[in-house]
Amino acid sequence: MTEFSAALITDPDWMAERLRLARALYGSAPNRVLGTVWWYSTSSVLVAPPLEALLHTGRAADPSLDAVTLQIHSDGRLVDAHSSRPFDGDAVALGKAMGAALAAAVTSVSSACGASERALWAIAADSIANRALWAGQAIGDVDRALTVVSAVADGIGPALPRPRFERYGDRLVVRRVSCCLIDKATGLAKCASCPNQHPDERARRIRAALP
Repeated sequence: MTEFSAALITDPDWMAERLRLARALYGSAPNRVLGTVWWYSTSSVLVAPPLEALLHTGRAADPSLDAVTLQIHSDGRLVDAHSSRPFDGDAVALGKAMGAALAAAVTSVSSACGASERALWAIAADSIANRALWAGQAIGDVDRALTVVSAVADGIGPALPRPRFERYGDRLVVRRVSCCLIDKATGLAKCASCPNQHPDERARRIRAALP
């Protein structure tokens, strides 16, 4: 396990190495696919520390890239992340700071792999929604998590597609706006919640996957 500053996401050479490692994992998929798959996991890890801290303790952690350390397996897979300092401000202010960090990261990843910034922002929206929902479920206060997501999205602004949720019985799930392209990298089936399938099939697969 190796630790890297998240600020390295903006370094072209470091990003080129991420794509090389992704190719070792997934083979001959195009750079756009490899970069998208990498960003899907990275964005989830990247937004977790500030959102989880806010929901678990009432005080967010700083989402700035230079405050966040990524823990990465030797094969390139991201394992975890932590922020080195607390963040003073409400959820809207957190969104503004998170938006600045995400904007720098999205620009760099897009430049490195050729994926559109719009697609990468959509992935970030789903990461924010999922991480906040999981934290809300962990503390037994999903309504608060939804309030945080809304305020954070307000702070980030229009670059971020609005995070969405939907209910299946008594279960709340993220209604994804992004595709991770893992099927293009591995040849396996699309994720159950992938938006790039017929809505009826998606709903059927989600219900089947829920405990």
